[in-house]
Amino acid sequence: MRCTVLGAGSWGTALAVQLRRVGHDTVLWDRNPARCAAINRDRRNPRYLTEITLPGGLVAEPRLEVATAHAELLVPVVPSHALRGVLADCAPYLDDDALVCCATKGIEDPSLVTMHEVCSDTLGDPGRISVLYGPSFALEVARGLPTAVVVAGADETAHAAAEAFHGDLFRAYHTEDIVGVCVGGSIKNVMAIACGVSDGLGLGANARAGIITRGLAEITRLAVAMGADPITMMGLAGIGDLVLTCTGNLSRNRRVGLALGEGRTLEQILEELGEVAEGVTTAISANKLATKLGVEVPITAEVDAMLHEGKPAVEALMDLMGRRRRAERD
Repeated sequence: MRCTVLGAGSWGTALAVQLRRVGHDTVLWDRNPARCAAINRDRRNPRYLTEITLPGGLVAEPRLEVATAHAELLVPVVPSHALRGVLADCAPYLDDDALVCCATKGIEDPSLVTMHEVCSDTLGDPGRISVLYGPSFALEVARGLPTAVVVAGADETAHAAAEAFHGDLFRAYHTEDIVGVCVGGSIKNVMAIACGVSDGLGLGANARAGIITRGLAEITRLAVAMGADPITMMGLAGIGDLVLTCTGNLSRNRRVGLALGEGRTLEQILEELGEVAEGVTTAISANKLATKLGVEVPITAEVDAMLHEGKPAVEALMDLMGRRRRAERD
């Protein structure tokens, strides 16, 4: 297939590498012409995954209209807050028969819709749109290490997109539960921040396991309220992505939490990180969405308060631990 990946950050670069690795004619779009020139000349991304040699035939392109027109499969991997604008700009150039497989994670603010809905709003025909989520650090994908992900969409669309990515040591499963995959794959970033805070405070493995487990319950409550199948939360975009992001040292969101737990400010953390940590913005939108739907999300609410209201980490912890005792399944 002719594939175009929108966004040459770590994840976009890794997915472009995978698509080219399995033989597709792949273009990687980045709005920075100098970066595209460096990628094409040096076979390396000068800013992200700098240690990875990019495969021959992978072409970087700074002109959005050219990159979009190339695509039989369009793969948006831009930050969640930028997705709607980028897709609106590329919509006039996208072939009517092209498939779209979005790998951006998050809940849009202020609309409080999933990335699949953002794609549908801007590109039309939701039947051709899928999402790719699951436990997959970009660096490991780029290195060709074993990885399993899930593609969610209408049956034929999910099959086609999963088949495009599947190959080598990269396994792509499929499902029709778009809502469950979108919610699980987005809010796990918030839980990773919570786990990072706990570890930054030195609270131990018991606390981390408790956050992961109760975080999964919280994600499931919200996903089911939105119409998801709860079984999806036992899969790759649920517990799989949650465990990886909450425990793996390559997780940007976990690193944000670690630094918060160590007492640093969000501004300092994001400046040093140099990349987008989607959990920072998703904490706001997920908390708003839960409030709108009447779903209790105490971990998400405390992460939102720490990030955006300056609530001290220790105070957030005490408020969580001091909540009324309840049945586990509630």
